Parts: sequence; structure tokens; C-alpha cells
Amino acid sequence: MNIDFHYGVIYVVSRLAGMNREQARCVAHACQYVDDATTGGILRFKDGETFERFASAHKVYDYKNILDHEDRKVWVPFHFLPGAEGSTLEEKSVCRPDSKVAREMIRHAIAARAASNALHRLGVSLHVYVDTWAHKGFSGIESAYNKVLTLSVDQQDPATWWGKLKELLHEAAYGLEILALDEIYLLGHGAALHYPDLPWAKWAYTNGHSEVIVRDNLPDYIQAADMACKVVQGYLHGNQHYEDESGLPESSKAALHNLLAHNQNHDCSIRLKVFMSSVASGHVPGIAEKIPAYKAKGVDSWKHAATGIDADDDGPIRPSWSPAFEESDYRRFHDAIKEHRFVVTQEILPAYGIRLV
Repeated sequence: MNIDFHYGVIYVVSRLAGMNREQARCVAHACQYVDDATTGGILRFKDGETFERFASAHKVYDYKNILDHEDRKVWVPFHFLPGAEGSTLEEKSVCRPDSKVAREMIRHAIAARAASNALHRLGVSLHVYVDTWAHKGFSGIESAYNKVLTLSVDQQDPATWWGKLKELLHEAAYGLEILALDEIYLLGHGAALHYPDLPWAKWAYTNGHSEVIVRDNLPDYIQAADMACKVVQGYLHGNQHYEDESGLPESSKAALHNLLAHNQNHDCSIRLKVFMSSVASGHVPGIAEKIPAYKAKGVDSWKHAATGIDADDDGPIRPSWSPAFEESDYRRFHDAIKEHRFVVTQEILPAYGIRLV
């Protein structure tokens, strides 16, 4: 999923679930920031203070990169949560929508609702949770499930990203497009390009086990939005059995379906702008307001507010530490990342016989 869902939709469902604007802003920002927190390691302050961070995403997504086994430390807990189904490690590592592992992860986040960074932790967990629908069938380890032998997409617009790729590969593109991708074999859904992350996409592929997988993203995305709403309701009510909550009203669900179905620009930042405009215009029943702006890096970002750093990374000048840093969204988010990663990789997954980190 991209920023239009991780930030825009999550903000909307958080508000519809009962959160106030500031709570929803924090949860949605943390949810999207999982994809943008690419600077890890030690943050060093001018007078010697230090703060440890863990990057929850990579800086560069290269569809032809071969798996580095260190990458599973990022992909497994944050983007391709194992579903723990099957008998082999490869089978157990495949991401499954709304899996028992995913539900246990959410219950941990709800149980931590008294913590000072509980909203940030919830946002991180929601990112991983909704991605179990978008990334189903793929995994965060090197696997034949990630290999795409054929990919077909019911699309013929040559101006799209797919069309440009077809031109690059000197392939003719008419009607239902089919491409052999034997040379692309890596972690996650890279071989499937960006089609898992497009809300409206209908596509199919053959994986490395020669299984033909047919995908229609939109129903999955709407189910993910509904379950995310239930998660937020469970959080607000202190109910770890969040699946019993009411979820989205049918009218709001139908409106989101319509917005995601027709907002088909391949640039996710443009999709977010269109989505935000539609919400502000009252196209989703139950909410008619301006969604707060999101800034991942630079001036007005969480990092800039906490440290004064406006570079994409840490920059050449060490910031000054102050007690205000401890109260910042940036500190709280990165502690949530560390807490989430520990719980998933060291507690939940090993209990299901999955040891990957």
C-alpha cells in the first residue's frame, strides 16, 4: 500500500472510529512514516547524548536487487508479516491477510495503550496489519513465492509506469499484457512491480511454485480499511478482541470503495491529494474536514521538530539534545518501532515456530 491508504485512509477510518483530529493525525502519520523512516543507527547529539534508531524501510527499492539476508530484519516485521501457515519455514513466512500472527500483533499494540507512545505504536502496527492484505502471498525472505514467472495486468495505457517498463523492455503492449519475469527474483513483491499497492488493480501472476494467483485489490483494500477501523475502536475501548467491534458504517465503506476505485493515478502523492480533496468536500459520510498535511523529511517533519535537522539523513551538524526531545513524536515513533520489532521477531513469531531474526 502507498501513502494514499497508509496516511489518507487510515486518518479517515481513525476519525470514523472515534478519534479526535490530533489522535488520528498521529496514528496516520506513524502508519505512513514506517515507509519513510529510512535513517537508522545512532543519532548523536552535540554534547554526547545518543539515541538509537532502527530504519523500518529501505532508501531505494530496486526491482532487480537480489535479496540480502539482512533485509529480513526490515521486511519481515514491518512489511511482510508471516502468516504462520504451513509446515516449512518458507510456507510459514508467507504473508496472509488478517492472520493469527497479525491479530496477536494488534492485541499487543492495544495492550500498550497506556504508554506515552501508544498512538505511534498503534500506527506502526496498523501499517503492518493493512499490508497483510496488499502483500498477501509474498514474504520477507528469499522464497519461490516471491518469484514471478508471468505477470498479467488488464491495462493498456502506455503512459503508465507499466507502459514505460514495457517500452524499456521493447515489448509490444496491447490489451491484456503479459510479461515473463524469470530474471527478477527478490524479496517481497518486487517481481510483481507495484501492482499489489494499487487499490484498483486487477492482475494475475504465476509464482515460483507454478501457482497461478488472481488478484483483485479493491475488495481486499476495503476489508483492510474496515478491519483497521475495528482496530482503532478496540484501542479506544480497551478491547483486545477488536474483531468484535462494529467497524465502518456501510455508507462510509461504499464511499471509500468509490474513491479508491476511481482515483487511478500511478503517482501515489497525486492520489493522496485527490483523496484529501474528496474527504474535505464531504464525499465520505461521517467526515468532512481537511486532512492535516504530511511531511516525511525536512522542515516541518517530525524529525525537524525534534532535532532541527532538515536534511534527508542526519546531516553534517549534530543537534542539541533537550528534554523536549523526549516528548517529541520523533522519539516516540522510533521507540515504537523498536518495541514493535522486538515483540514481533522475538516473542510472537518464535511462538509460532518462526525464527528469522
